Parts: sequence; C-alpha cells; structure tokens
Amino acid sequence: MPVQEMYNDFRERFPEITKLADEEHILDWDEIRPEYAFTWFESLAKTLNREMAREEPVSTYLPVFEYFRSKFLTGDDEEKKCIEVSFVENLFWQIKSEKAEPYWQALPSLLKELYVKFHGCVPP
Repeated sequence: MPVQEMYNDFRERFPEITKLADEEHILDWDEIRPEYAFTWFESLAKTLNREMAREEPVSTYLPVFEYFRSKFLTGDDEEKKCIEVSFVENLFWQIKSEKAEPYWQALPSLLKELYVKFHGCVPP
C-alpha cells in the first residue's frame, strides 16, 4: 500500500486524531493534500506529542500504535520509511519524562526499536 493509501486508510479509521493532526498540519503547511501524506504523518506525531503534554490517557492511542506496528510489518519500503522517519522519529519531542513514560511503555517494541535506532536512547 503506497503512503497515500496508508494516509487515506488512517484518516478513515481514526477520524478524531485525524482532525487534530489536520489542524497541526495546516499550521505548518497551510492546507491538507494527500500528496503531502509523508509530512502529514509528522504532523500526526506532533499532535500525539501535544496529547502527551496534556496527559491525555494513553489508552486512547493504543489502536494508533498498533496500526503503525502492523503497517510496518506488512507495508512496502515507502510505508516503512514514512512510519519510521515521519512518525516514530518525531514522537516524544520536548515531552517531559513523566508525561512521556506511559506512552513509551505502550509503544510496541518494534516502534521503540526504530526510535532508539534513530535517537540512540529512549525518550528523556
């Protein structure tokens, strides 16, 4: 499934977080366009960071984490790169450790490995 198809699929499955990510994306990119799907997933990570900072229950986002774990296991190289670079690498940015901890604990091991591979450590 190309990244645009993953983008459309995600939007259909997760309308609540999609709405929040769209708002975040518009702040940086002025509009929502499927051809910007790769950067939209970065906006999604920023949105989750904001949710962490607000101490929203991690249980709300467990299906999102599972979605990306599953897509990484079954997706093509383009999808894997998008998940790793746009989404995982941007999680936990400037989030205090006590607020990040429940999300880190809930993140599937596969996604944790991608995060540590890039950052060289777990979130502070």
